Amino acid sequence: MAALGEVGEERIRKLNASGLPAVEKATTRDRGIGPFPRLVLRGATVIDGTGAPPISPVDIVVENGRITAMDKVGLPKRVVRDELRPKPGDHEIDCRGKWVTPGFIDCHGHVGTPYHHMSGPMAPADYVYKLWLAHGVTTVREMGCLNGLAWTLDQRDRAARSEIAAPRMVAYAYFPAVNDMVKTIHTPAQAREWLRAVKEKGADGIKFFGAPPAIMQAALDECRQLGLRSGCHHAQQAVSRMNTLTTARWGLGSQEHYYGLGESLFENRVIQDYTPDYDYGDEYFRFAFAGQTFRQAAQPGSAKWNAVMEEFLELGFTFVPTFSIYDANRDLMRTRRADWHRDYTYASLWNYYQPASGGHGSYWHRWSVGNEVDWKQNYRLWMQFINEFKNRGGRVCTGSDSGFIFQTFGFGYIRELELLQEAGFTPLEVLRAATIQGAELLGLEQETGSIEIGKSADLLVHDQNPLSDFKLLYATGAMRYDEGTKKTEWPRALRHTIRGGIVYDVDQLLADVREMVAASRAASPELPVP
Repeated sequence: MAALGEVGEERIRKLNASGLPAVEKATTRDRGIGPFPRLVLRGATVIDGTGAPPISPVDIVVENGRITAMDKVGLPKRVVRDELRPKPGDHEIDCRGKWVTPGFIDCHGHVGTPYHHMSGPMAPADYVYKLWLAHGVTTVREMGCLNGLAWTLDQRDRAARSEIAAPRMVAYAYFPAVNDMVKTIHTPAQAREWLRAVKEKGADGIKFFGAPPAIMQAALDECRQLGLRSGCHHAQQAVSRMNTLTTARWGLGSQEHYYGLGESLFENRVIQDYTPDYDYGDEYFRFAFAGQTFRQAAQPGSAKWNAVMEEFLELGFTFVPTFSIYDANRDLMRTRRADWHRDYTYASLWNYYQPASGGHGSYWHRWSVGNEVDWKQNYRLWMQFINEFKNRGGRVCTGSDSGFIFQTFGFGYIRELELLQEAGFTPLEVLRAATIQGAELLGLEQETGSIEIGKSADLLVHDQNPLSDFKLLYATGAMRYDEGTKKTEWPRALRHTIRGGIVYDVDQLLADVREMVAASRAASPELPVP
């Protein structure tokens, strides 16, 4: 077994050896005020994240970063006298006519990736963090620690100390046991030893892509004993040996994306039907055929469909579908021409999105109407399963996986909220998935995820009700026509993001991002522009 310092660094070491560096770390905090000894939000309409409907007017008191009081102070449009309300704070936010929700939890995020270096100077971590905060994301599960575990732990700890303007971070280390990435674990005993070492180093959980079955089963058992949480992207190079239902039986915590679910529903085959010329190394094949998986599986309402659904429910399993990251597969032009790319997508990131023979997620060489139709049908069945799972009491959480496939950080997360609503979730159900249910998956439900006394003040102050239209949460706002002025306007809901009692002005965050993007284009004029 490698020395403790090398555990969790296997993938970044390989990338470094190929000339791909880690993303530039954030080291200082240049935005945000507080935390204050006493912060008071006055007269808010509260949507608490538990699924309860909005209630107003409420004064929320935050002391040293934690919620210490929530007082209902009258009736809608009729507030009690000031002397009957909580005493003044060191800082106050007037929330009359505004809505307050919990901060959002992104259960599948990446602080950039060394892969972006192939396409030009990489965006720094500060770019990613500010886009997340500007879209209300106050907690992120870094799935795989793509810049290395030590790098991620450094950023996690700096964020916890409020030294950088960043969400709370939870670090899930990459499990090195698949041939097509990095494989240094070859036996169940090595798996257990590696997991004990990575736990000692400080990892919060493990991201799997698969492994030989005996290794995977031993690893999940060791995770349970160590208290390490787990999620798995059931990669196509491994899923034929164990689908999601198999790993859920062994103790896996969550499925990421869709891989493994369709295979769990197979009833007339055990392996997807690929054409003879399929080559996983060509990402066009990988993603074109991935859009056909659910059509080869048991159909909604069938005995197999119901049996698989019921077993997942009995196991207490969680799905993190990341619908948004594959959205381009069903409508490439819509995703490629999104309103925000011009001002908010970093130059090298935009270049990375373009068709290329080596970049992950840049497989547009011959993407066709047929491919998009396949994916639209795939989404219909996938969404039906996820919505029905939720309706039967299962937990579904929001994750974005942005930084690939024309999905830019923050914006991809809001798109995920839209897609959950498309799948059949009500707006309150979407908000619950984005807040308290994500906290439960991460084991943080006593700390964040809902607006309750004693919890961290991870709060969002909105000028407009986000339940009315999730598009209002985009940094670009949502297009509206004003009958009075006869002009098109772009109102935006989110005004302040509060993380651990530190108040961030969203306008300032977005101005910083626009400046970074403009500078990236000026420094690399040879790169394509949106």
